[in-house]
Amino acid sequence: MDTFRSDTTAEIAAVAARLVVDEGLEYAAAKRRAAKQLGLSTARTPWPDNDQLEAAVREHIAIFCDDTQPVELQALRELALVWMERLAAFRPHLCGAVWHGTATRHSDIYIQLYCDDPKAAEWALLDHRVEYHPGTASNALGDPVEALTLRLRCPALEQWVLVHLLVLDHDAMRGALKPDAQGRRPRGDAGDVRALVTASPEANA
Repeated sequence: MDTFRSDTTAEIAAVAARLVVDEGLEYAAAKRRAAKQLGLSTARTPWPDNDQLEAAVREHIAIFCDDTQPVELQALRELALVWMERLAAFRPHLCGAVWHGTATRHSDIYIQLYCDDPKAAEWALLDHRVEYHPGTASNALGDPVEALTLRLRCPALEQWVLVHLLVLDHDAMRGALKPDAQGRRPRGDAGDVRALVTASPEANA
């Protein structure tokens, strides 16, 4: 039974990784679709955890798009940095696949903003004359938070990219840089992203 569960978990992770890399799905959605494609019951499925799925994503990238992914990642980080600098007053931090280095041209950009007044971020976007769509997105704990989504042109990729600005309370800044389960910083500020952008693309993947 343990072998069956292990094999099933690995199979789900492999299929989900392809969906993450090739279609830009978030982890939870990719797992669900992978199980459906494999004909598995979601109620009894031994799900891979996010660390297992991230490992599968990195393996998929190394095998199938090692030549293109570093350049695509660089382009997304450059676009993220532009908006982090424009929204510097809200202490922006990049998170998600673009920060961790697993993003491709199909990935969305996630930037956390820490605001004393949640409406201040919206006023800033109006000042920049950019359209945005209010909604919600999940934070690191899976809880819904207010999000402002921008649809921006990425010249380097010659396509449109979604940028999700997660609007968090200023107090949430405490512990924001606390290492995750793998001992990594789960997000980085503009200085961190700038350092990644100025390094070679191959060194950042």
